[in-house]
Amino acid sequence: MPRTGVGRDWRVGLRRGAVERRRIRAGPEAGAPRKRQTRSLLEKRALLGSAFIRVHLRLPVLALPMKPIEVLYTPADFEALARRDLSATTCVVFDVLRATSSMVTALAAGADSIRPLATIAEALAARAADPAVLLAGERDGLRIGAALTGGVEFDFGNSPREFTPARVAGRRLVMTTTNGTRALRACAGAAEVFVSGFLNLAATAAALQARPPAELVLVGSGTFEEAAWEDTLGAGALLDLLVPDGDAGRFTDGALLAWHAYRAHRDDLAAALGLGRNGRRLLARPELAADVAACAARDAVSRAARMGGDGLVRLSG
Repeated sequence: MPRTGVGRDWRVGLRRGAVERRRIRAGPEAGAPRKRQTRSLLEKRALLGSAFIRVHLRLPVLALPMKPIEVLYTPADFEALARRDLSATTCVVFDVLRATSSMVTALAAGADSIRPLATIAEALAARAADPAVLLAGERDGLRIGAALTGGVEFDFGNSPREFTPARVAGRRLVMTTTNGTRALRACAGAAEVFVSGFLNLAATAAALQARPPAELVLVGSGTFEEAAWEDTLGAGALLDLLVPDGDAGRFTDGALLAWHAYRAHRDDLAAALGLGRNGRRLLARPELAADVAACAARDAVSRAARMGGDGLVRLSG
């Protein structure tokens, strides 16, 4: 898709936006008597918002012809992606509690790359092929131990607080989790795949705004085989950055649900994350309770994370 609105000189766009906003504030006939300026305050605000989106977010005019943005909620939803043509689709995967948050944290701490894999057997095979890789992952929220692997203890669980620079800088990781890595693998056929959460939300939005996709699917990893409340909030928060006026015509109904959920809880994300099944489970375990606040740290990481065609997740931008 051609990138309209990103000219050689971005200052020209800013000046044009400023002129448009002054014209809107002045009304349709700036030189006419006040009684002839009939445009309502709401109309002016809507037009001002449109000007802001076109100029400052650098999206194509009205972000068209991009299809309505989708949000997927469950493993059944993301597993169905295998039957779709994703060649023009960008996927953004959320596993806020905790896989995508842990990946972003590890990469920000200096990890070279992360290979998400669906099963423990695949992770063990990757270690056998390259003994230098570090193993990370969980089943039922707990670090994978020898009882599940036939004797191999994983180096990390799935807590973002484990991935410190001292432990991961310059290292390659292999990760398998109950849902998050499965969701990433399900998106492997997409044109682009982003790994996101609240930790790098603004960076993810900026990357999407720089190259508006023809089709955008936000993928919640879910909890076991159900939807996950925290992924719904994460998807809604990204929608709020991309479509700040909440234009329902830009959303599928599933996306509209996520946007409204986030808007209702945006003032206290840590508390909101604690409402869902995963959040309650983590808060009930003293050794994991701090993960909820860690995963709610909005924009602690200033770079987007992408899964490349080689299946590796790295920071970009």
